[in-house]
Amino acid sequence: MAARTSPAWSPPVLRSADLWFSDGSVILRAEHTLFRVHMSQLARKSILFRDMFSLPQPSGPLLGSDDSVLDGCPVVQLHDSAEDLNNLLQALYDGPNFGKNDRSDFCVVSGILRLSSKYFVDSLRTKALEHLCDAWPSTLKGWDAREDNARTYEIQHATHRGHLYPSPIAVINLAREIDAPELLSSAFYDLSRYHYTQIFEPSEDEPLSAAPSANTLTPSDVQRLVLGKEASHHIVTTLIQSMASGSYREPKALPSCSPHRRKGSAQLCVSPAACRKDFAELVDLATQHYLVDRERGCADPLYVAEELGQLKSAEFSECSACARSLEAWAARERERIWKLIPSWFRLDSS
Repeated sequence: MAARTSPAWSPPVLRSADLWFSDGSVILRAEHTLFRVHMSQLARKSILFRDMFSLPQPSGPLLGSDDSVLDGCPVVQLHDSAEDLNNLLQALYDGPNFGKNDRSDFCVVSGILRLSSKYFVDSLRTKALEHLCDAWPSTLKGWDAREDNARTYEIQHATHRGHLYPSPIAVINLAREIDAPELLSSAFYDLSRYHYTQIFEPSEDEPLSAAPSANTLTPSDVQRLVLGKEASHHIVTTLIQSMASGSYREPKALPSCSPHRRKGSAQLCVSPAACRKDFAELVDLATQHYLVDRERGCADPLYVAEELGQLKSAEFSECSACARSLEAWAARERERIWKLIPSWFRLDSS
């Protein structure tokens, strides 16, 4: 006699604790959660919901059971996660309440972005995307503010880099899903700062350790990452070589020492020979640190340029002219690097 197969267990369908209104006019089901809300509220904010509710209601069941009506309300099955739908509805009813762009905030914001894009809730999508762009900016000024926040977090929580913001891989995948290319440059650049083992085989305590789905790039984006990392490494080498060749000098920064200039003048170098010796030593230090020992920041050209620009001010302050020339050179290089980043990762053609 053949053994009887028991039906697969299915979790019970539950009503949302916060989004079940007694005067609601429609029930939305996502996974195993029911939300009783108002058609008028959804139709007012979403073109897709407005069109959906304007269509004649089907005669067949919407829940896959014998009932398509519950408590006098039509039940609409949505193929979304209950968490994402909860976050979208909360934002529609109470207004968006975004956090500090940390990992927990990203879970909320990403869900809102997915569904506001899907259901054409344009005003909410715009607000959520603007918020996310604070952490994944398209300007160098925004990037510097982001990094300042990250460094403050590291100091306050005694942790390593990368634990404040969500995985850049998750951001890249979200940007692809919701068609938000403005997030890609900073996300790819952030990801390129990690070693390959940290990206593809992260240990449990590393920033990129997460669910497998969040740590998977498409083959084309893996290719973009590899090409971008190669370009980034080349730029670090070029920066140090440029400093060694004296490219930091302004046109009149290092003339022959003039007896008519006061020592310490902010206009001209007061001791060209001494400054050239100082810069040669700084180049040797930078070469050892970033290219040989591969210490902190070696895969971050923006960080390297900033550090190089501060070396003479920090170590040798007798010649303010050369110190200022070096700082100005570093600022120009950082602006140039930022503009190049999209081309490194082939984002200008993606």
